[in-house]
Amino acid sequence: MDCKEEEKMIPVFLQDELDIKALKQFIEHIDGCPECMEELSIQFLVAEGLERLEAGNNFNLQKALATRLLDARHQIKVRQILLQTLLCLEVAVGAAILIALIIVFKF
Repeated sequence: MDCKEEEKMIPVFLQDELDIKALKQFIEHIDGCPECMEELSIQFLVAEGLERLEAGNNFNLQKALATRLLDARHQIKVRQILLQTLLCLEVAVGAAILIALIIVFKF
């Protein structure tokens, strides 16, 4: 996607409403595009800063954004590990079925 499309995804990211595929694409783009990262920072600072000011909380918004991005990257890695594990299990079950069929038809 281009920057304009990714910038439209920023509010959705900030609301934690991206599915895993869109999240992965968004993070990959943000990691490689300083302009979109700057726009993300601005939108995060405005949205989160206003919310925290209203609540009267102290805050470090740069650290909060870095934590949110780190969490998103972690979520992507966990999802990839789960998908790889599922694939391995499917292969193992297939192999077990094949072995069972060989044993049944051999005897």
